[in-house]
Amino acid sequence: MKPFQIIFNPTSAAELARMPKELQLKILGEFRGLPQQVMNTELDQFGKLEQGGRTLHRFRVGDYRVYFERHELGLVVHRILNRHTLKDFLFRSGLKAGEDETLQDNPRFWEMIEAAKVSAQK
Repeated sequence: MKPFQIIFNPTSAAELARMPKELQLKILGEFRGLPQQVMNTELDQFGKLEQGGRTLHRFRVGDYRVYFERHELGLVVHRILNRHTLKDFLFRSGLKAGEDETLQDNPRFWEMIEAAKVSAQK
């Protein structure tokens, strides 16, 4: 099996670092089976958000949502958000559809994802 990396961008790494150690370990533990799932499937078991040819996937760990995309080395984790944060985001945005569909169609969500790239380049 070729090497597989789980890359946390600066934003997701900071989000993880702010969590209690027990929660960090729980979330990191959920990544154990991901290499085989990501490399061997079409990721149908994960939530899927698409925009402009870009695809993010989402999986749940308790009250948290982990947003990631495939990368040539494995996967990149973009955000780790509490589900209550997402509900607040959806409520403030005035959106009342399913979570993935709503986020996929909301440019503010994609701006939030892209903001991590901009801050990492500074």
